[in-house]
Amino acid sequence: MNIGIVAHDGRKQAMAEWVSQHEGRLKEVNIYATGQTGALVLKACPNLNITRLKSGPLGGDQQLGAMIAEGQLGMLIFFVDPLSPHPHDVDVKALLRLATLYNVPFACNTATADLLLAQ
Repeated sequence: MNIGIVAHDGRKQAMAEWVSQHEGRLKEVNIYATGQTGALVLKACPNLNITRLKSGPLGGDQQLGAMIAEGQLGMLIFFVDPLSPHPHDVDVKALLRLATLYNVPFACNTATADLLLAQ
C-alpha cells in the first residue's frame, strides 16, 4: 500500500511522532511525503521507505493529488492546523477534494489516522 503524508507547519512534529509510534506497521508500506514533513519523518524514522516530494506550497500537495487521481495512493494522512492561516489553502482544499472524489480514506488528526492504520 502507498500512503501519502503531509502536515501543516504547526502539526509537522505531531506527524513525526505519530509515524514513530507506528513505525512497525508503516515499514510494510511506501510513504510519499511532502518536503518538510518528509524530512522530519525521515529523520525520526530513517528505516522507513519514504519518498519525499516537493514542499506543499511548491507543488507537493498537487503531486499527492495526482497520485490519488492515478490510483497510486490508498490512504492520505494530512495533519491540518486549524488555528493558523495557510497561504496555499486552495491547494489543500484541492487535495482533500480529490481524496473525497476518488474515495481515498484520509485522516486529518491522530485519532482518525490511528483508526485508518488499524484497518
